Amino acid sequence: MRSLSLTAVLLLPFSTASTLKARASTLIPSTVFDSTANLEQYFTYNYPWGGDTHNGGARMDKAHVSISSPGTLTITAQPVKGQKPATHGGKQIAINYLSGAVGAKQHFTVPKGGGLVFSGSFQATTTKGTWPAFWLTAVNGWPPEVDMAEWKGSGKISFNTFNTSSVLSWKDVTYSNPSQFHDIKCQLRDINGKDTQVKYWMDGVEVTTHYGKDYTEKPLYLVINLQMEGSSGSPGPTTNTTYSVKNLQVTTL
Repeated sequence: MRSLSLTAVLLLPFSTASTLKARASTLIPSTVFDSTANLEQYFTYNYPWGGDTHNGGARMDKAHVSISSPGTLTITAQPVKGQKPATHGGKQIAINYLSGAVGAKQHFTVPKGGGLVFSGSFQATTTKGTWPAFWLTAVNGWPPEVDMAEWKGSGKISFNTFNTSSVLSWKDVTYSNPSQFHDIKCQLRDINGKDTQVKYWMDGVEVTTHYGKDYTEKPLYLVINLQMEGSSGSPGPTTNTTYSVKNLQVTTL
């Protein structure tokens, strides 16, 4: 057996540790909105659990989702009349807009000892009656739900983590210059094999940290949508509203 030099023996544990260290991987690449073909490789139209309505006054369809320029996804909400009402929570909701939503084809799960990072640049309206969002929600039951960025017609951006419908953490921040793109990042990291730490950033500045109870190992949908009215107030705008996203990326830690 060939003997190892002292230097090689001393370096061996470090090399082995480096080799075994988990490497971050890309689940959705930043090129996802470079073309319609790229978009459709990773996302479906409408809500990923099925259906074209949810909890507001817009009905989603493919026609209101587009690659407006290479690298940019744009959703347009258009005022309409004569739409069949939606039903949510046992109540009928008037549909006053046609708009769009996309849901990731894959589910995202925070593994024990690991985590996920969601990031992108967003141009979102804060006008009354507009409700753009970038969020995660449970595939099986509810919660978990992480609103990585939510604008509800108040001039602010909201970051929310739900443990139940009444037990949640939230942070509202003034959203200046909504006509410009702002960078959003959200990191989910397992902390004890059961619960998940949720950190939020805007424009490179850490905003807040929340904790999701029993979030670890539970699959999540990723949704980008432009809902209207509902929790954002009414009446909404009488002209078209747009919501744009670029540089979207999802990676593991």
